[in-house]
Amino acid sequence: MMVPAVLLLLGALTAVFAPRLLARARWPEREPVVALWTWQCVVGAVLLCLALSMLLSAAAAWHAVRGGLFAPAPHGVVDAYALDASGGLWAAGTAVVLAGGGLWTGAMLAREILRARARRRTQGAELLLRAPLLPGEQASEARLVVLEGQRPDSWWLPGPAPRLVVTTAALGRLKGSQLDAVLAHEQGHAAARHDWLLHCSRALSGGFPQVPVFAAFEAQMHRLVELAADDVASRRYGRLTTALALIGLNEDRGVFGPSPAPDAHVPERVRRLLAAAPRLSAVRRMRLTALATLAPAVPLLVAFGPGLGALA
Repeated sequence: MMVPAVLLLLGALTAVFAPRLLARARWPEREPVVALWTWQCVVGAVLLCLALSMLLSAAAAWHAVRGGLFAPAPHGVVDAYALDASGGLWAAGTAVVLAGGGLWTGAMLAREILRARARRRTQGAELLLRAPLLPGEQASEARLVVLEGQRPDSWWLPGPAPRLVVTTAALGRLKGSQLDAVLAHEQGHAAARHDWLLHCSRALSGGFPQVPVFAAFEAQMHRLVELAADDVASRRYGRLTTALALIGLNEDRGVFGPSPAPDAHVPERVRRLLAAAPRLSAVRRMRLTALATLAPAVPLLVAFGPGLGALA
């Protein structure tokens, strides 16, 4: 039963070395969208290795699973995996442990989604209380809500009627097109469905806090989605306008001081916008995207390789 073991080893190597390579690379800061795709491919490859190893281990341990999994395949394909001779407790234990991990991942994702919905309902109720609709007014899909507040702040409230919420202090602080840049930033989050990336990364890191690749995945998702949304705003309204909008919203929070603990990424985002580093060439972006896409393809080749070899 070599294939499940090889898949486990491949998943472990990917989980250990891929985050280190991405941490050393400098291009993710210039191409956050490509970096987001790369991280998704890396984590997808790890999860695919575990899922395929679980299936093949279960097939080696139990005849019922083997019959269902290889039902349409010729007999030579089953022989190529050597499942009959290598079942036993090791295969059964591996399948049970990996299946338990899959169920736990699903439970963590469901919990994260339910928590996000509860937060959204709470925020919507608070918003309706502080800014009620006028008689005869209907919520529109592109509604800008202004709340009385002494602290400059803005946030995007997703849902059936998504809204950008801005405080009066933020309106007084943001000048010219800076408010438009903030709106474009939040719309960039909504258009790319960054909330789902954050849900998945939090579910994995919360469910498996001892696995470094999942912790790195969550940290990088939080950072890269902000960089990607900054790029959406800067392409429409300019890097300087977007940087000034970031400064205006955050300068009273102490993030630009000597020890900005809570939002340390904000000064880095401002410096990145002002540095105006050029994007990678289209050819290099395509090459990086293609290389990242190969990561989930490798475990598929390992899993299907013996069967394809038997058919050939």
